Amino acid sequence: MVHCENSTPVKEFVLLGIPLSYQYQIPLFLLLSLCYLITILGNATIIVVSLVNAQLHTPMYFFLSNLALLDISFTSAIVPKVLFNLLSGSQTISFNGCLVQSYIYFLLGTTEFLLLAVMSFDRYIAICHPLRYRNIMSPKLSFQLIICSWVGGFLDTIVQTIMTFRLPFYGSNVLNHYFCDVAPLLKLACANTHLIDMLDFILASSLVLGSLFLSLVSYGCIISAIVKISSAADRKKTFSTCASHLTVVFIVYGSCIFMCIRPYKNSKVDSTKIVSLLNCILTPLLNPFIYSFRNNAFKDALRRTIRQRGIFTKV
Repeated sequence: MVHCENSTPVKEFVLLGIPLSYQYQIPLFLLLSLCYLITILGNATIIVVSLVNAQLHTPMYFFLSNLALLDISFTSAIVPKVLFNLLSGSQTISFNGCLVQSYIYFLLGTTEFLLLAVMSFDRYIAICHPLRYRNIMSPKLSFQLIICSWVGGFLDTIVQTIMTFRLPFYGSNVLNHYFCDVAPLLKLACANTHLIDMLDFILASSLVLGSLFLSLVSYGCIISAIVKISSAADRKKTFSTCASHLTVVFIVYGSCIFMCIRPYKNSKVDSTKIVSLLNCILTPLLNPFIYSFRNNAFKDALRRTIRQRGIFTKV
């Protein structure tokens, strides 16, 4: 808890950001801008192509489109402000702006965990119960699973966000991060934050480990079913349909377990900056390439979309 006697209420926070000398700020700005642009274009392409091609109107691409929308929103909650601060030299963010950014970041992050678990379940049904897949993964159930993911993310984050921003903040307003993360915010509060520390830790641990457990159970069943396939070619083809999702699961959970599972008071904020930046930038950037642009069905649909729009013509 910071020293708060004879202090004025905090109306804005100063984000320390990533400590870099001035000569590296412009290259970082250009790199982040390029990554952000590719992220938006790549994920938007998944959404558009999945919508306009009837062949992709399946539960898998419905979930992928929702993941793409999440990735666009997730990275947009953080990166534009980082770019603005790098370009303008200003490191401030208003109190209300900090509240909104923090809530959106954790809402979308927790929703993505639940969506990854849903996608694991979808792959389990597709591979372990292929004859019943269409009946089980109906459009109604797919929509309900998406709604449950969003509602779960909302319920998981709303209580801790309200509790955090109802704390008194006076005097010190220097936030040791590049966005409004909860851990450095709690260090500035003029109150005992032990209860919120433990609540954040319990909620983060329960959601991350719970959704990871569901994903691992699904993939345990999938791998068990794959090894029973007699043909090596069929085993390889079947595993390739879910290998991309498994890759994303390892990337997302690996980075977030490092950042979130430890109690906040024992965490080193400086050591998590790079990991969280990779989580904000790298994962949304790679998802379109891991999931879709290496998928033959999606690539064929993309070519048809380009031809139909007159962008591509045969020579």
